[in-house]
This record gives sequence, C-alpha cells and structure tokens, in this order.
Amino acid sequence: MEKRIRCAIYDRVSTDIQVENGLSLDTQKELLTEYATSHGYEIVDYYADEGLTARKKLQNRKDFQRLLSDVQKDKIDLILVTKLDRWFRNVRDYHNTQAILEQHHCNWKTILEDYDTSTADGQLKINIMLAVAQNESDRTSERIKVVFEHKRRNGELITGKPPFGYMTVNKKLQKNPEESEIVEEYFRQYLGSLSKRKAINYIRDVYGDRAPSAQAMDKFTKKEVYCGWRGDDHNYCEPYITPEQFRFIQETTSARTFHTSNEPYIFSQLMKCPYCGATMTGFVKTHKCKDGSVSRYKRYRCSRKFDQHPRGICISESTVEEYITHHIKSELNRKMYTIRNGGNPKKKEDPEPRIRAEMNRLNNIYMKGRISEQEYDRQYEALETQLRDELQRQKETAADYEHIVKMLSGNWIDIYNALDPEHKNAFWKKVVKEIVLNKETHKIESINFMPFGCGN
Repeated sequence: MEKRIRCAIYDRVSTDIQVENGLSLDTQKELLTEYATSHGYEIVDYYADEGLTARKKLQNRKDFQRLLSDVQKDKIDLILVTKLDRWFRNVRDYHNTQAILEQHHCNWKTILEDYDTSTADGQLKINIMLAVAQNESDRTSERIKVVFEHKRRNGELITGKPPFGYMTVNKKLQKNPEESEIVEEYFRQYLGSLSKRKAINYIRDVYGDRAPSAQAMDKFTKKEVYCGWRGDDHNYCEPYITPEQFRFIQETTSARTFHTSNEPYIFSQLMKCPYCGATMTGFVKTHKCKDGSVSRYKRYRCSRKFDQHPRGICISESTVEEYITHHIKSELNRKMYTIRNGGNPKKKEDPEPRIRAEMNRLNNIYMKGRISEQEYDRQYEALETQLRDELQRQKETAADYEHIVKMLSGNWIDIYNALDPEHKNAFWKKVVKEIVLNKETHKIESINFMPFGCGN
C-alpha cells in the first residue's frame, strides 16, 4: 500500500488583508482542506497566525514556529498555503526556512498560485516574486515612516491610544484628570519601596476597579513618556516624574529577580556573579546547634551555580553588610575625589569606538542571517550596557552623586540600623548600583554607586 503524504495546513492573515480581501483564516482553511482531501493527503495539523503582517519577524509567528518544530521532528512531508505572500515576503526568511525544509525532506505548495521548488526555474521565480513583494512592503513602510516623522516634528501622538494617565487633546498628550492620581501614587509607592510588585498591589488595593492592569502599570517604569520625553523631544508632554528619576528607575529595574518566597534580602539584585554575570539570589541556610536550637542565616549565590560553574561564589549577608557599612563612605570619598580631579587617567584606548564598531558588526551578521534573533538580542543588549556605562563614565559629575552624600551624612548608620531588612534593601538600592565580587578571592572588590538621585 502506497504511503499517504502527511500534509500540514498553514494560513496567516493580517487585519487589513482580512477586511479588504475577505481571505480570512476560515476561508483559507476551507480552501486548503478541500485541496488536501481531493489529493488524498493526510492532514497532520492546522497552523494559523492571525492579525500578523508579513513584516513581522518569524520568531513572533507562534504557529509558524510550531510548524517548523514539527518539520524538524519529521512529522510532515508537505506544507500547503494559499498564496506565496501568506507564506513569506522576505527573501532572507525564505532561504533560512527552505534550508530547514530541505534538510528534513519537506516540500511546500501554494494552491492558488503556481510555484515549484523542485526545479531551478521554479526557485528563480520564487526569488523574483519575493524580491518584488519585499520591495513593495519596504516602500509601504517608508511611506508610514514619513507620516510618523511629520507627527514627531509636530509633537503629535503617533499611536491611536494614549498611555494610561494621559489623554489626547488636539493630537497632543495631556494628563488625564481621571487617571493622573493613580499614576502619581504608583510612582510615589515605587520610589519609596523600589518594588514594582508592592506598588502594583497597593494601587489595586486602594483603587480597586479603577486600577489599570498589572501589565499597564509595569509600563509606567519603562516608557520615557512619563518623564515628558519622546526621543530627542524633551518637551513632549507634561511629566509625572523627572528625567533623573526615570534614569534611576531604569538602573534599578535592569536586573529584576523575583523570589519564590517572601523572605526579604538586604542586598537583593545588587550583586552579580563574576563568572557568568547572572544576578546573585538569596537563600536561607539553617544550622542545628548543640543545644538543639536552629540558627538561620542568609547567603547569596548564583542561580546557575549548580549547572554551569559549581565553584561559584557563595557569600553571607552579614559579611556583605559588615563590609559595606564600614567601607561605603571611604569608597564614596574616593569616587568624588576622582570626579572632581578630572576622572581616571585617560586610557590608551577609548572603548567607545570599539563598542560601536562591535555593534555594527553584530548588525551585519544578523542581517546576513548568521545568528539567531535570540542570540542577537543577548549580545546587543550586553553591548548597549557597556556603551551606556562608558558614556556615563565620561560625562559624570559630582552632582550625580550628591544625593548619596546627603544620605550618608550625620547619624545615618543609626538610622540604617533601625530599619527592617525590607527597608534596608530600599536604602541600598538608592545608594549602590552594584557590589562587585572578585572572581579569584570570592570577596567584595569594590562598590559601584547609583547616579541620578530619585528625590526623597
């Protein structure tokens, strides 16, 4: 008995196409199913991406990724689509995907158009049509960019829905009097505790049904519009926080980690593993004493210690606290002295051009399809962090750290000792950017201070 061809049905539709042409997911599914049945194919599964344009990255087309996964598991012999533009509009995406299909002996076919990948002429035709489709898509994108640039120059809202806390008046953003109190209270709570979770829960408890979703509140600390900026326009709208507070928030939220327990850790998110760069997490160590009592003490270790570097650092909270309380002022004085006397001696090589050249090289590699999007994002984010730190180092002034000088003046240590662990953590997050650990000695090497004061 002849083996039946195992067929996968893929359809995609963007909102505009669905409205204009009526080629909905249901319509495509019906046509593809009828074609597969009439040719005696065995339908393995249906894969559909709705509301996604062809310009979206393939990684964002979830069912497309599920389809490729099944191809790589050798579950599919043939993929059916209605038209080429439902499948690809990008030459690079086509070749990358085609390589996977050929490796697993999987073909594809359009039922409303005549494309054949089995011949040289057929492959040439596909390349030509994809190049034309990509050019058309790029030209549409360029026209949209021109319109958006005109709106930016006029300080107008680009997207249709304004951010929570704002409303659109004459195409420009203004504070919404019905929502502004909630946004202001959120930032008060966050800057007091430096905890998104606590700020969100507070808003939910106080405002009930009036409170926005957790996802909407999470954007408060991420969007620069809340400090009145949009790109180079620093007078875009009335702010809820200052630019200094916004930069401070970006620094404190850049390495957020969440514990499965509610145990408070004084130096949570302030130390990174010198082996892999991951944030050190806290845990409680218990010890049974001779008298039968049990002592508890807190320690920090890398979350990847057991599977990537077993000899990683493990340091107790009391050790860190003792070091930082005894050395913080001398480290700060050294920092202020360095800044006021012209900074560190100029290095033989300025790292900024090297970092920018590396970012350009990474862009070229990604455009050629030589690395995955996930790996590209990881490397590019690391380079952006290096560049940001270097630019900050070059332009930093003593004024950037005056808020720390004030916090560590007078009888600060008595006030600090009276705090509970949760408030001690909030205190250090306003002072310390990172406690640097030495890879060789496993001891504290230095303290990096948090610039940009966030107010009281």
